[in-house]
Amino acid sequence: MTDQPTGVQKLNIIKAINAGLRRSMEHDAKVLVMGEDVGKLGGVFRVTDGLQKDFGEDRVIDTPLAESGIIGTAVGLALRGYRPVCEIQFDGFVYPGYDQIVNQVAKMHFRSGGRLRLPMVIRIPYGGSIGAVEHHSESPEAYFAHTPGLKVVTCSNPLDAYWMIQQAIRLDDPVVFFEPKRRYYEKAEVDMDARDGILPLESARVALPGTDATVAAYGPMVKTCLDAAAAAADDGRSLEVIDLRTLSPLDLRAVYDSVRRTGRLVVVHEAQRTLGVGAEVAARVTEECFYSLEAPVQRVTGYDTPYPPARVEEEYLPDLDRVLDAVDRTFAF
Repeated sequence: MTDQPTGVQKLNIIKAINAGLRRSMEHDAKVLVMGEDVGKLGGVFRVTDGLQKDFGEDRVIDTPLAESGIIGTAVGLALRGYRPVCEIQFDGFVYPGYDQIVNQVAKMHFRSGGRLRLPMVIRIPYGGSIGAVEHHSESPEAYFAHTPGLKVVTCSNPLDAYWMIQQAIRLDDPVVFFEPKRRYYEKAEVDMDARDGILPLESARVALPGTDATVAAYGPMVKTCLDAAAAAADDGRSLEVIDLRTLSPLDLRAVYDSVRRTGRLVVVHEAQRTLGVGAEVAARVTEECFYSLEAPVQRVTGYDTPYPPARVEEEYLPDLDRVLDAVDRTFAF
């Protein structure tokens, strides 16, 4: 075991999740970490670095290359009172385990009439801009957010990463925890001890207050939208940026409040456009805030194609200019 750091630490998201896992394992001996290469290697991105050395091979378990087996084993462990945290190495590798997730993990509580709980977390690094190809750069969050019985959340910064992973592990319900790969190495201050002011796991947050238009995003796109807001400010426009944080259940109260003040909304995500999270946000904002909207809701997303080769992925991914173009469209309406 090692002593947990205290006070304010400057961490990247990898170190923040590692610290959150470590704190959870120290607090509860039933918390296990399992996945491909999570032990001796410390995970392909080193998120679990050092955990096996400190907690042993019985609690940090290197598994075979079999995602369905990882999830299925975790289901059994959760039913026996453990709190497994599964690592899927890359987003596109989750599909062999998809059957277990949507047919077993998501339904067990309902199927048993509420008698059985599955306290387990499935961590999935997701998104692009790391120079990898399909299966390594995808954004499959809508598949899981569309499945009743799963909580689906994503962090955008180290502070949220540290606290959200601990909150997810403490829940008695299954959580799919998406981690933005392109932001893994960006650092920020993390208060390791603060509990006051820490948002509940299922809450959106206002990442940047503004008055002229609302931009809602999550995970890797939050930083892009904050950069766009800074650029818009140079042109005299004040953008309010909302970090959704939770995709199922969607917490849209902050978005509704914002749109009722600004009258304009742009939704941004890396995943494909059609039937994505942005479509749901646009529909519900239109239902709830119709008479406040000054223009149709705009979406900035990936394209409806398979993820492209690395040399052209920046053409596929939403960037600052595409966000600002969408903002311009809302003002031109």
